Amino acid sequence: MTSASRADSVPGTGAPRRAPLTWAAAGIVALCASVAVAVTIGPADIRVADVWSVIAAHLGAGTTAGDVSPIRDGIVWDLRLPRTLLAAVCGAGLAVCGAVLQSLLRNPLADPFVLGVSSGASTGAVLVVVLGVGGGALSVPGGAFIGAVGSFALVMLLSHGLGGTTDRVVLAGVAAMQLFSALTSFVVMTAADAETTRGVLFWLLGSLGGAGWSDVWTTAAALVLVLTVCLGYARTLDAFAFGQDAAAALGVHVARTRLVLLCATALLTAALVASAGAIGFVGLVLPHAVRALTGPGHARLLPVCALAGAVFLVWVDTLARTVLEPQEVPVGVVTSLIGVPAFVLVLYRTRRTR
Repeated sequence: MTSASRADSVPGTGAPRRAPLTWAAAGIVALCASVAVAVTIGPADIRVADVWSVIAAHLGAGTTAGDVSPIRDGIVWDLRLPRTLLAAVCGAGLAVCGAVLQSLLRNPLADPFVLGVSSGASTGAVLVVVLGVGGGALSVPGGAFIGAVGSFALVMLLSHGLGGTTDRVVLAGVAAMQLFSALTSFVVMTAADAETTRGVLFWLLGSLGGAGWSDVWTTAAALVLVLTVCLGYARTLDAFAFGQDAAAALGVHVARTRLVLLCATALLTAALVASAGAIGFVGLVLPHAVRALTGPGHARLLPVCALAGAVFLVWVDTLARTVLEPQEVPVGVVTSLIGVPAFVLVLYRTRRTR
């Protein structure tokens, strides 16, 4: 850890505290503006004023403006707004999970999918779509969530049997990821027709096309709950930056803390993947970028990560649904195309500052 990082993480060192507040305020403004503008982008000509009028009318705070037709009202309220808000929630959740896991596991390459949650969710979704598991009573998001939870449970059992250390958790996650990825490929290759395979592949790469208000409320509730839990452990996560032994010496119950935070991030990731599919690189790249702005203190890092992730994915989804209009590009493809060079840049700048 550099001297600047130590100064930022230790009270009373004179490290500036205004910058994180400034970034948080800028993030809130940017998020509100991004949502309002993103909803207007698309084939139908809709103004920002129309968006606010529709929102106010549906919230009972006003009446829809006279020039907003019922069709445009439906486009805003039923199609674009829930999709844009789900993108914001997913971006925020993935960024927060990435920041927590990178500190908890002391691995700069850790992301929300390191615990095998994404591959388990993919297997669960494929079993529902291709093999009809659940007999029609289980939806695709439901199957994805069950698969994600099952994969995480397997990772916890494996890591516990191997000693329960952070490197064992990562190795167990890699093993589970490979296992469920193989199961997914096997089911698709042996039982799915061409049309089903295309639909499954699109979902596996991340898609917000079927977003509804129920998805928004479910994922938002999970985000608020997990973010609250993680903020409650902010000082503990700061202690983990010095290693497990140092954290234990500071009075941290290492095993219990790790279990609580791993379960919290895994459940949030499962909820996000169940609603939007696997969207990579958000939880890997953004925490590194935000740390450069706020410092390593998690009480400041996590809220700004959430805002940065939300703004980022709102615009990525907007690009994904408009760049090849009327064809839609999977969101995960766009995040990877942006995330790879961004991650290389972050690694290069980190190397130069050492």
